[in-house]
Amino acid sequence: MTHIVLLSTGGTIASRYSAEQGSVVSSVAGDELVSLLGPLAPDIPVKTEEFSNVGSYRIDLPMAFGLARRINALLADPEVAGVVVTHGTDTMEESAYLADLVLETDKPVVFTGAQMDADQPDSDGPRNLADAIRVAASTETQGLGAMIVFGQEIHAARDATKTHASRLGTFASAEHGKLGEIDVGRVRLHRRTIRLGPIKAETIEPRVELIKLVMGSDAVFVTAALENGARGLVLEGFGRGNATPAVTDAAVEAIRSGIPVAVTSRSPQGRVEPVYGAGGGSDLAAAGAVFCGDLSGIKARILLALLLGSGADPSIVRQRMELHAN
Repeated sequence: MTHIVLLSTGGTIASRYSAEQGSVVSSVAGDELVSLLGPLAPDIPVKTEEFSNVGSYRIDLPMAFGLARRINALLADPEVAGVVVTHGTDTMEESAYLADLVLETDKPVVFTGAQMDADQPDSDGPRNLADAIRVAASTETQGLGAMIVFGQEIHAARDATKTHASRLGTFASAEHGKLGEIDVGRVRLHRRTIRLGPIKAETIEPRVELIKLVMGSDAVFVTAALENGARGLVLEGFGRGNATPAVTDAAVEAIRSGIPVAVTSRSPQGRVEPVYGAGGGSDLAAAGAVFCGDLSGIKARILLALLLGSGADPSIVRQRMELHAN
C-alpha cells in the first residue's frame, strides 16, 4: 500500500522533561509521535523509522548527509509517496536544504518539528506533524523538493530560516515568501520552486567554515580556520558582500592557495554584488570569490561543503555555487 514514511531524528517535538538530567531531552520515538496525533491524524497510512533521537544542535554535516541519503533510499521504494522528517528547529533549515540539494525524485520531503516539547498540553508538535503528513501526501507538492511545514505554512528549504528562538511561528522565507499553507486540512499552494537537479556526492566536506564580519574584523578567524585545515570558507559580509580590508587580504591569500571562498551578506534580505572597492566586495570578486546572491551564509556553507565532497573540479564547484545561489 502506498504510504508516507515518518523519519524521526529527535528535537523538541520528541522531547520530554527528564528528572534524571533536570532538563528537557529528546526521547520520544516516531510511533509515539503518531499516536499523539489523536483526532488530528489525517486518514493517510504512515510507517515510522527512527534515524536518531537527539537535539538538532548535536547534528553535524556528516550526520545530516547520512539523513539526506536515507531519505533518497526510502523514496526509491515505489510504495513510498513521500517522507516526513521530524527534526529539531535549531538546524532544521540546514538539514532540509542539504536534503533538497541531493534529492533524486519529485516525491515530496517535508521537515517539521515543534517549539514546545511533548510534555506541554498545548504543544505545537501534533498539528505541525499532521499538516506535514498532508503536505507529503499531496499530489500538488510533487516536484517542490524538500520543504519545511510549520505553523500551517509551507516553505521551500532553500528560503526558509528560523526567525525566533521560541515563538511558534518561527519559520519564514523573507522576501521570497512561503510556498503555501494548510487551511482546514487542505494544502493550498501560492508559488512553485525551480528545481535544478541533484548534486551527486558520496560524501560531504565538513571542514567548511562560516565567518561573520563585524565592525573592525581582523584576519584572525580566517587565519585560524586555514591553520586548522579548513577546505572552504564562507564570509558573511557587510551589506552587498563587503569585508574589512584585513579580512579581504586574508581571503585573497586563501583563494590563491586553492581554498574556495564564498561571499554572502549578514543582512537578512537582499543580494550580494561586487560593487565596492578599496578592500570591499569587488576586490574579493576580482580574486575569485564566489558571490552567492541572496543565499544565506549557513545555506552557502551547506552548498559548498556538498560540492567539495562531490570531488568536482574547482570550475564546476564555482559554476554550481553560482547556479544554486542565483
